[in-house]
Amino acid sequence: MTVIENQRFDEERALYGKKNLTVKHCQFDGPADGESAFKECENIKVEDTFLNLRYPFWHDHSLQICNAQITEKCRAALWYSDHIVIKDSQMHGIKALRECDDVIIENCDIQSPEFGWMTKNIMMKDTKAVSEYFMMRAQNLRFLNRD
Repeated sequence: MTVIENQRFDEERALYGKKNLTVKHCQFDGPADGESAFKECENIKVEDTFLNLRYPFWHDHSLQICNAQITEKCRAALWYSDHIVIKDSQMHGIKALRECDDVIIENCDIQSPEFGWMTKNIMMKDTKAVSEYFMMRAQNLRFLNRD
């Protein structure tokens, strides 16, 4: 597995189509204001990372996110993806999760209008979620200790 550490990315589709990648202590932010950093990726681990650009995780398979800060500016963060684990992270952008399948969310802080629409097979544990129209049209949901 390739490891990228302590880097800053702001360009469009910075890591497009990558496979078997670990990203640690990185920032997705900057003047180029690029979108879709991890679009169409597979087997990706993101740890201790700051995400401040739009649409970072679209059409991804096998994604692990741990201790990430997904800001208000990072809108529509995870769409059309599957086999996702998100732990110990902040998800504050609008529409942060949509049309995803097989997602585990644990010990996260979610402040995201329209969160979880049309998702399926979601397990949320020890997580605080504030959202309008939370999980609309979602299927097969399991919650443990959700605020």
